[in-house]
Amino acid sequence: MPAFWLIKTEPEEYSFEQLVADRRTVWDGVENNLALKYMKCMRIGDKVLIYHTGTERAIIGIAEVISNPYPDPEVNDPNRVVIKLKPDRKLPHPVPLSEIKNNKTFKDFELVKISRLSVMPVKDLYWYTILGMGDL
Repeated sequence: MPAFWLIKTEPEEYSFEQLVADRRTVWDGVENNLALKYMKCMRIGDKVLIYHTGTERAIIGIAEVISNPYPDPEVNDPNRVVIKLKPDRKLPHPVPLSEIKNNKTFKDFELVKISRLSVMPVKDLYWYTILGMGDL
C-alpha cells in the first residue's frame, strides 16, 4: 500500500504545470532536517499532493514517487536526498489552505501546525478528505 505525502513548491520556481510539461523531475533543494527525514521514507509508488505556496496557497495536483530517495548529486552532504516524481493528475478544484484550516478534520495536520515544513506525511483520512474537497 503506498504512503501519502505532501510537498510544497513555489509555483514561480516550479509549478505543477511545469511537472506535467516535464513528465518527470528530480525533487531537490530540501534542507530542513524534518522534511529530509520524511523524504528518506518515501518509496516508489507513493502518492504526493503538490501544494503551491506564495499567493496561491492551495493543493493543486497529485504526483507519484518514481524513485526511492538517493543522495543529492548536486551537493556534498550525505544527509541531503532527492527523489524523482512524475505527475498523476491535477485536482479539478484546487484545495485552498483556508478551507483546510477551517475544517476541524485537519486540526493536527502538519500543513496547519508546522506551516514552514516543505515535506510531510499525509494520513489516509486527510488524503481522502482532500481528494473529496478537490472533486476527485
